[in-house]
Amino acid sequence: MTKDNRIKIEQAIIVEGRDDVDAVSRACDALIIPTHGYGISAETWGMIDKAYDEKGIIILTDPDLAGERIRKRLTDKYPDAIQCSLARQDALRGDDIGVENADPADIAEALTKALNISERAKSMGSSEPEDPVTQADLIRLGLAGSDGASELRARVCRELGIGYGNSRALLKKIKGFRIERDELEKTVIRIKEQQNI
Repeated sequence: MTKDNRIKIEQAIIVEGRDDVDAVSRACDALIIPTHGYGISAETWGMIDKAYDEKGIIILTDPDLAGERIRKRLTDKYPDAIQCSLARQDALRGDDIGVENADPADIAEALTKALNISERAKSMGSSEPEDPVTQADLIRLGLAGSDGASELRARVCRELGIGYGNSRALLKKIKGFRIERDELEKTVIRIKEQQNI
């Protein structure tokens, strides 16, 4: 933590716009680079290249379709980037969705979770979970194929810090972030207990 209660981040954080830079800088002390939307300039690509090579990057885009398109474009070019996601409800103000609407505490929490997930993935190397999560597990846990599955998935994704996804996307995220079945089950149980579901 810095003296003004912002967290210190060593990696550069890649966001979409100037308002996102302002919001993220209220949550942390870090180099923040805006892409200025999907049409990323050669100069910006150069800055991101340098940051990626020298200190690593964290991708934090809006939790909407445009943000996911930018995230995919960045991830294709920078496959070892750390993925950071805000829950939609944390980035919503009226009808406007974006990182710039998020509370600094929610941004700091999302960044901390993303860094923890990245560290865990590094420590596991390329090993796959011995007992991977399946679609049947999602159904059994109420994360797919039932009333309220979407809402429960959103809460679980937020708690895990992996960004929202439908059941197919959730399975990919669980595999990509190397989340064990036991961790997923404990998260679902904790959320259900909190919500009296």
